[in-house]
Amino acid sequence: MIELKSAHELALLREAGRVVAEALAAVRERAEVGMPLAELDRVAARVIEGAGAEPAFLGYHPAWAPMPYPGVICASVNDEVVHGIPDGSRLEEGDLVSIDCGAFVEGWCGDAAISFVVGTPDPADVALIAATEAALERGIAAAAARRKLGDVSNAIGAGARRGGYGLLADHGGHGVGRAMHEAPFVPNDGRPGRGLELRPGLVLALEPMLIIGGSDDYVTGEDGWTIRTASGTRAAHCEHTIAVTEDGPLVLTEL
Repeated sequence: MIELKSAHELALLREAGRVVAEALAAVRERAEVGMPLAELDRVAARVIEGAGAEPAFLGYHPAWAPMPYPGVICASVNDEVVHGIPDGSRLEEGDLVSIDCGAFVEGWCGDAAISFVVGTPDPADVALIAATEAALERGIAAAAARRKLGDVSNAIGAGARRGGYGLLADHGGHGVGRAMHEAPFVPNDGRPGRGLELRPGLVLALEPMLIIGGSDDYVTGEDGWTIRTASGTRAAHCEHTIAVTEDGPLVLTEL
């Protein structure tokens, strides 16, 4: 069932989104060559705890996962697209890092992700991240009241395809509210004018995941969580939680 959120509920979702944005900003500021991913997890944990919020990822256990998720953030590096576990691995020069984070405030969830490079970036990685951020911005702009979900999916995917990038198969955005993952599923590729009508109060996490080389295929790591590109090429992941309003899309997970 799809729930439309009230103004009061949107205000709480905005507070949760602000906590997530602050955690992501702190992680990005602290990330440097030689830092263990586990330390970045602790950075996010301190921000969330300090705000009186609760981490959304820690202990999350969907039916397909072999174990509850063990981190506060997902930290995916280079060919890891999403769900990378923040372990003792240390960042190396030129690593492309994608950080996904979620938090609950008074039972309402914010969810967002960023990608960046530590050290000296490869121009191809810079272009990949820029393309992923642009896909997200197109998706947000398309999320206007009384348009269709397919308009959002097409806005995200069509430009990415034209740029020669792949889009992670079987994954996309989703509704957000009292749970981190709610209906509807939001594909990152689709046909305009199709699907659910966007109504004010609908809250969605839009999250393009672009892959260098044009392939959508992936493999799942031995930990049962980490998703890597099947081609071994690099990927980027950007995400915002947004609300559909009569005045246009409202981004809930920005500072």
